[in-house]
Amino acid sequence: MPYEFKRSDVYGLASALGAETHERGEELFFRWCPYCKGGGHDKNTFSVNLENGTFKCFRAGCGAQGHLVQLARDFGYPLEFDDGRKKKYRTLPQRPVKVTNPAVRYLESRGISRAVTERYRITTQRGHDNILVFPFYDGDGVMQFVKYRKTDFVKGRDRNKEWSEKDTMPILFGMDRCEGKDRLVITEGQIDSLSLTEAGIQNAVSVPTGAMGFTWLENVWEWINGFAEIIVFGDCEKGKITLVDALSRRLPKPVKVVRQADYLGEKDANDILRKYGTEALRQAVANARIIPVTHIKELADVAAVDLSKLPKINTGIAMLDRVIGGLYYGQVILVTGKRGEGKSTVVSQLAAEALNQGLRVLAYSGELPDYHFRRWLDMQLAGPQNVETSYNQFSDAVYRLPEDVTEQIGEWYRGRAYIYDNNAVDDEDAALLDTVEQAVCRYGINLVCIDNLMTAIDAASTDTQYLKQSHFVRQLKQLAVKHNIAVLLVAHPRKTQGDVSENDAVSGSADITNRVDTVISYVKNGEDAPAGGKLLVIKNRMTGKLALNDNAIAVGYDEKSKRVYSAAGRNNFRYGWEKESVSPLAMEDLPF
Repeated sequence: MPYEFKRSDVYGLASALGAETHERGEELFFRWCPYCKGGGHDKNTFSVNLENGTFKCFRAGCGAQGHLVQLARDFGYPLEFDDGRKKKYRTLPQRPVKVTNPAVRYLESRGISRAVTERYRITTQRGHDNILVFPFYDGDGVMQFVKYRKTDFVKGRDRNKEWSEKDTMPILFGMDRCEGKDRLVITEGQIDSLSLTEAGIQNAVSVPTGAMGFTWLENVWEWINGFAEIIVFGDCEKGKITLVDALSRRLPKPVKVVRQADYLGEKDANDILRKYGTEALRQAVANARIIPVTHIKELADVAAVDLSKLPKINTGIAMLDRVIGGLYYGQVILVTGKRGEGKSTVVSQLAAEALNQGLRVLAYSGELPDYHFRRWLDMQLAGPQNVETSYNQFSDAVYRLPEDVTEQIGEWYRGRAYIYDNNAVDDEDAALLDTVEQAVCRYGINLVCIDNLMTAIDAASTDTQYLKQSHFVRQLKQLAVKHNIAVLLVAHPRKTQGDVSENDAVSGSADITNRVDTVISYVKNGEDAPAGGKLLVIKNRMTGKLALNDNAIAVGYDEKSKRVYSAAGRNNFRYGWEKESVSPLAMEDLPF
């Protein structure tokens, strides 16, 4: 995956590190070296070349040097690598947008002047004065996304209050009207960002798809990280500010947030504007503060959570979901079983289920080439009804997917399925986990699959191996909690005579099973039994339910499609790629 050097990446990394810097010629000098932490007596301890990205520490006791790519990797700063597989979006017609009087009148009723409405080219849908249209232009003034809002929406009568043009690239609203790179203020709704503009606050933008959708972040990553300061002015709901948690986790720089007190009891920026005026908005932005970092909190302030409603990924195996509840975010789920029994197949099947639920998956396969992993997953997504069978010279069945099926599946999960490139960096656990975390932040990953523990840590069979295993699993758990994702980890068992039905039977340090939340063991049926096997739940921290011995969960296996499925069910179920209609989109009506 080639990297194209950009000066902005040097400044972005310096900002993320909180470095005190100054320019001299074509060098950006740091007062402190990020590696040895030394320096400070002058301003020229460490530098990065702004023409080619090389860096160097000038302290004799350190001497660290290399390229920006290495520096960014070592300190967890995400760079944009072009892998040629970015999601394809529609190209919208770039015709002028005519601002309509109904749009002006509606926004005036919300405290937004005609001048602001015209500046942001807000209009109404042709033939529908009650449908407001917000065109989203990127920093180059190109329309990339369109959002609609029904101004007379009635809950129960109308299907949707807001929606967007299908297959358009989500970006931030108002990017084209931003000037300079000093401060960016991010709101949840478009009318809120217009309210801030009405109050004379520059560089106010809003997210395209609400507080929970972050598909836009990767599309504006370099642009947003070019700002010196980021302030979140989300909606104030039930004592919390939306957008703050996710953005503070995923952006490589401190994020400020408007204080709850400055909402003056209102929900959002537009409510504040209409009730208290423009000065209240200016004061709220001026008072924004960095979220305090602390490890201690009042127990009474901890959210009272209904465990049954926690976000999770369904496994597609009904009895397994009944026992463990699903793959909960924030958890590490260990999958074990004898060599060759089918652990990787089970994990791949769970990845297919996550993709079918509209989630994003990142896989690390230490033993399979990337093309092998993809083919295995594609076969499971295709199902037996789409797999062709032929026979080789030995009369053995050979299974393959038609090219058009592979293409449709690939386009279906494009932008949602990623795999770690084993050739990109050394297979050391630090490099792997750093890269995984960057991908989680950049692409909004929901499920990480690590297959398997031994290849991931790349450790020899010595006493230090157990320490590395324990450290690696601990870091995985921290990653899962920090970014609220689910992690599937494959580990081999110890050499045993019977089933792997005890936590102590997992090979390696006892800390491995102590640190994970759930342990599942897959046991393949004997040769005389039907294809398939059983899943044993050995540990279950969430619900406490186990599935051992006679209560093990029976599953079927289809050799043709590699699917693992509920033994009581059928294996010809269809995934989303096959259900979606692929029809040409009408372009001539825009805008709008």
